[in-house]
Amino acid sequence: MNKGVALVGGLGLGAALMYIFDPDRGKRRRALIRDKFEAASNKTNDLAGKMSRDLRNRAYGLAAETKSLFRHEIASDDVLVDRVRARMGRLRIHDGAISVTANDGIVTLSGPIMSEELPRLLRCVRLVRGVKDIDNQLEVHAQAGDTPSLPGQPQPLGV
Repeated sequence: MNKGVALVGGLGLGAALMYIFDPDRGKRRRALIRDKFEAASNKTNDLAGKMSRDLRNRAYGLAAETKSLFRHEIASDDVLVDRVRARMGRLRIHDGAISVTANDGIVTLSGPIMSEELPRLLRCVRLVRGVKDIDNQLEVHAQAGDTPSLPGQPQPLGV
C-alpha cells in the first residue's frame, strides 16, 4: 500500500515539475504562478489594512461613546431633533409622517403611527443621548385606514 502511494505521489510530483519547467511554456506558467501569489498577497495586505482601519475606527467610536457617558453636556434642540431623527431612521417603522420637535431636552412626537410600532419608537427615542422626557402626541392607529402616510392597501388613483 505504501509503495503504491509513493509511486502515485512520485508520478504527480514529476508531472508537476515537468509542467512548471517545460522548455516551451514553462516560463509563462511560472510567471502566471508568481502573479497569482502576488495577487493573493496584495489582497491579504488590503484586507489587513481594512480590518486595522475598521478596528481603529470602532475603538475611537467606543472611546467617544464612553466619554459621552460621563460628560453631561447639554445638546441644542436642533441637535437633539437630528439625533432622534437619525435613530428613528434605523427602525423598521413608517416615520415619514412623524413630526419631531425639542424644547430644553423634552422631545415632542406628533403624527400618525401604527399601534405595533409605538413601543419600539418610544423606547428608541428614550435612549437618545440628551433626551430628558418625551411628550407623546402621536395618533395611534390599529389599521392604516384612510391615513395615506401609514402602510396598508394601495388606493387606486383618483379616489
